[in-house]
Amino acid sequence: MTISTRLDDYLHQQNIPFNVVPHPHSNSSIGTAINAQVPLNQIAKAVILLDHEDRKLMAVLPASNRISLSKLNDELMASYHLVKEEYIAEMFDDCDFGAIPPVGQAYNMSVVYDDKLEELDHVYIEAGDHESLIKLSKADFFRMMELARHARFSREVYH
Repeated sequence: MTISTRLDDYLHQQNIPFNVVPHPHSNSSIGTAINAQVPLNQIAKAVILLDHEDRKLMAVLPASNRISLSKLNDELMASYHLVKEEYIAEMFDDCDFGAIPPVGQAYNMSVVYDDKLEELDHVYIEAGDHESLIKLSKADFFRMMELARHARFSREVYH
């Protein structure tokens, strides 16, 4: 599999320029960073959440960080929890399991991003498979995120 169909369509419809960065197969963000020779903190990852009314939310944060659900719920005055992996596979059926592009807009999903991403010059995102990343300029990444909420809701766990 290559770039996710929905992601590719979305990027082209929004006229967002991007580069595909191929890398050897990897099943983890750390492995992807090493294989693609990209700093881990420059890879944005997606965490899929549900609230008590089954409303979906994609939280986007640096791959070097871990989400704090309590911080996020406090910031949004909500009660989100992690989605079960089987459900995620259904929601992202044009992606390999575990290679979710952090572009909720392409999947009709609300998005919140961590403010830590604003420190980057470039942002790399999963393309939908385990062998490619998409490289975006900071401006283009945040153009995609212009309707998303943002807050500081993660903490660094890998340096």
